[in-house]
Amino acid sequence: MPIQLPAVGMALAALLTAALVALISTPVVRSLAFRVGAVDVPKDNRRMHNHPIPRMGGLAIFFGFILSVLIFVPLTSELRGMLLGGVVIVILGILDDIFALPALPKFFVQIGAALIAVLHGNRIEFLSNPNIFSSESYWELGWLAIPITVLWIVGITNAVNLIDGLDGLACGVSTISSMTLLVIALVMEEPDVALLMGALSGACIGFLPYNLNPAKIFMGDTGSTFLGFVLAVVSIQGLFKFYTIISFAVPFLMLGLPIFDTCFAILRRVSHGQSPMAPDRGHIHHRLIDMGFTQKQAVAVLYIISAILGLSAVVLTTIGVVRAMLFLLALCAAGAVAGKLYLDRTGGGDPSPSSGGSRVAKPRQSHPMESGNYFGEEDQSDK
Repeated sequence: MPIQLPAVGMALAALLTAALVALISTPVVRSLAFRVGAVDVPKDNRRMHNHPIPRMGGLAIFFGFILSVLIFVPLTSELRGMLLGGVVIVILGILDDIFALPALPKFFVQIGAALIAVLHGNRIEFLSNPNIFSSESYWELGWLAIPITVLWIVGITNAVNLIDGLDGLACGVSTISSMTLLVIALVMEEPDVALLMGALSGACIGFLPYNLNPAKIFMGDTGSTFLGFVLAVVSIQGLFKFYTIISFAVPFLMLGLPIFDTCFAILRRVSHGQSPMAPDRGHIHHRLIDMGFTQKQAVAVLYIISAILGLSAVVLTTIGVVRAMLFLLALCAAGAVAGKLYLDRTGGGDPSPSSGGSRVAKPRQSHPMESGNYFGEEDQSDK
């Protein structure tokens, strides 16, 4: 179906507005982070920096996004719910970036933020039926819509947080994911979703120059959880609402990298007899570093993987059902082969001293300012 040029122009305007606001406000937020003590001090072998760097940079992303949305997007009930929930997530992230909050309270606050969005109409009410031979093309969830939607929002919120481990990684991957959904929304004639994703990708682009290696500021929990929350909620509005046979796969491709990394982290920790929330140094970005890649090379590899998954999501929405299923099967086969090669190359285990990894960065001196484990992230920051 043809893309409407006015919708493209409005999305571009939302993107540029958000980028400009984020670009201008990031130095201000950086100074504020130093003043309030939101500074990441390297203290263990999972951190990739060697000097204190301010975090809480996600506040600039939030400013760019919220201003652009209020200017360009009509204020519906679903949007109010997303913005209110997003404000809760940002406040939680700011407090965590400053005071290092315990895991369980953070988890419950995230559930509360997700419920705010859900109760304002952001729900996964239908799921596509992957069985192409069934007479029912989709399943109606009924009362299960609320818990499934909350699980999706909280899961994606923390999945994006988990990959925030190298300079520019989470911000760049979120930019690619939001641009993917922007293109899909334009193709599917969903202008409001396109505007939201234009604003989010613009805010990320405006912040990214300060976050690329060597980073001048980290987004912290304030940014990574906010990006995950918005991507999760908007994907409900723009993807799960379609009942086509292949729409069930599109959100998982668009957010494929953080979803894979989170699932792999949980399986790895459980298989080692650890809590799923226990910190370790086995994330995909850690493994790439241990394989000999530099930070910039590892981030570039993960950008390419995200871009390929995003392009695959766009292709699935623009081709016929039969070809889409064949393409999806081929993609799954390629992913299985790549995963096997990856596990063989890394030994399939946790590259830590307890599991016999051969390349582990030298532990850095701890700092009394930070302690404890945190839900959805390795520690206060996993750079």
